[in-house]
Amino acid sequence: MTGVARAGAVMGDHAPSPAPPWRAWLLAARIPTLTAAVTPVVVGTAAARPGGGHVLQAVAALAVAVCIQVGTNFSNDAFDYLRGADTPDRRGPARATQGGLLSARQVLRGAYLCFALAALAGTYFVVLYGWPVLVAGLLAIASGLAYTGGPWPIAYHGLGEVFVFAFFGVMAVAGSAYVQVGRLTPLAVAASVPVGLLATAILILNNLRDIETDGAAGKRTLPVRIGAPATRGLYLVCLLGAGAAPAVLHGAGLVGRGFWLPWLALPPMFALARAALRSRDAPALNRALAQTARLHLVFGSLLAASFLW
Repeated sequence: MTGVARAGAVMGDHAPSPAPPWRAWLLAARIPTLTAAVTPVVVGTAAARPGGGHVLQAVAALAVAVCIQVGTNFSNDAFDYLRGADTPDRRGPARATQGGLLSARQVLRGAYLCFALAALAGTYFVVLYGWPVLVAGLLAIASGLAYTGGPWPIAYHGLGEVFVFAFFGVMAVAGSAYVQVGRLTPLAVAASVPVGLLATAILILNNLRDIETDGAAGKRTLPVRIGAPATRGLYLVCLLGAGAAPAVLHGAGLVGRGFWLPWLALPPMFALARAALRSRDAPALNRALAQTARLHLVFGSLLAASFLW
């Protein structure tokens, strides 16, 4: 089937549905990845507490973050398939569009709905804080769509890691604190760095696993551009940077005596560093990917707890 015919077929309103629709939508939402949206809000909320963070703002920030990530996941599911990156040869988990569970049109509609819900929840913050929040929100939504969609998809030009660090690190953590206290705080900005590094580490392993199929499909991710050995080194740099962050925060006077709490996550971090150097097959990389997502959540939770010591 030609690319045009293939795109026309999958863009139809109906697609084979061997599984219950709710299961297909959960698959497209990539539920295990949503900790990458939750963790920055947890850390940002903890960073805001010294200034009197608010529960309602925290809940709204979480809603915005989750809706944007699910919307991005939906659009990725559709656009990666339409661009030929998701094929039966890919080494990762099944995808809803690629597996014929949902059509690309259905999944994209789901993406637009999620982005609309994020905008609706974000309206609350625009009322509170004005145009800076509006610009940040529109930029996050546009970037979520442009990650694999549009004329110049971010992920296909080796900038996926930059996108994740910026939006799931700096903007998510600092923004979550900002919408609770009305200003950027040094603690929130500094804490966004280790959170962003571990979120980036998740994507690095994902792209390392898919390096062969992405390259064959013309998806020029950063690992495709720099090769597997350098990619493994970059993953280690992200882990080391996150591991060193508590000492830096304490040395800068931003965190008190509980600064060491995130170091409770060092044993699994060391184990993942070894796994990244040794893993070559898809099952091992998939396990390391899931463990990195858990590390992101655990480390972020401990980092948040260190702020509240």
